[in-house]
Amino acid sequence: MTLTYRFLVGLAGAGSAAILLGAFGFQYIGGLEPCAMCLWQRWPHAIAIGIAALGLTVPRAFFALAGALNMAVSAGLAIFHSGVERHWWIGPSSCTSRGVDLTAGDCGLLDPTCGSAIVLCDQIPWAMFGLSMANYNIFGSLVLMVIWLMAAKRALSRFGNI
Repeated sequence: MTLTYRFLVGLAGAGSAAILLGAFGFQYIGGLEPCAMCLWQRWPHAIAIGIAALGLTVPRAFFALAGALNMAVSAGLAIFHSGVERHWWIGPSSCTSRGVDLTAGDCGLLDPTCGSAIVLCDQIPWAMFGLSMANYNIFGSLVLMVIWLMAAKRALSRFGNI
């Protein structure tokens, strides 16, 4: 089987769709609410689906290169979130335990019927084999970045322009 430009772009778009579906599955089926940084990591995958649709419609290396850059951003966000989860560096005060004011609001602290759960970015709510979802997103995003780069190489060799 030849790995054509169209196949690689479709694969990269489907990979991002699978990652998004997995995240939504954890949220809506598994009941695992995302933190703010988890939501940030979803955007590049949603954008990648759009880039893939454009790249399949108008086959150009530009779209594959944009997809690769987009996945580099995704990997960067996931690396940053992983570091915050592992307490290697400090994350945004808006979603870490250092920035949460548990006394604010009209609700009493122990009133379970009032407000929604606080989801902190510096805690790991789920892990498999010692790796969090942000850790898995690093690997997934890097693999997808390589697929996008392979598509760009195919497009440049076949179409000759960006």
